Amino acid sequence: MIALEQIPLITGEIADYRYDTAGILYSYSKNPKRTIENISRNIALVKQITGNKKVPLLIYLCDSPAPDKKTRKYSTEQLPNMYTAMAMVSKPGLAQIIMKLLFRFQKPPIPMRSFTDDGEAREWLKQFL
Repeated sequence: MIALEQIPLITGEIADYRYDTAGILYSYSKNPKRTIENISRNIALVKQITGNKKVPLLIYLCDSPAPDKKTRKYSTEQLPNMYTAMAMVSKPGLAQIIMKLLFRFQKPPIPMRSFTDDGEAREWLKQFL
């Protein structure tokens, strides 16, 4: 297996990506405010990277401004079209805040779990390959 650092980094507006040979997409979140427009462009990039295949996502979260309600709704609606599951890696508490913000009134549309260790996140995602 190729080391993750040896896989080329694909740069995007709201995140950079690596797609490993096992089929896990790694997302390195950036901090611009999410809008429907930049999320739409990001969806196109992800579909290009994955060949329009649904894949498990391991996302390294960072602090970013909270999106508006329409953007949160749009983002949530798009998740099951792109990903089989999502593992969020962050400092303690950040992923929980994001989960509460996005899924206050409904359960997540795909399996999601937060981690502080990316090795544990990767192991959890393997069941969704």
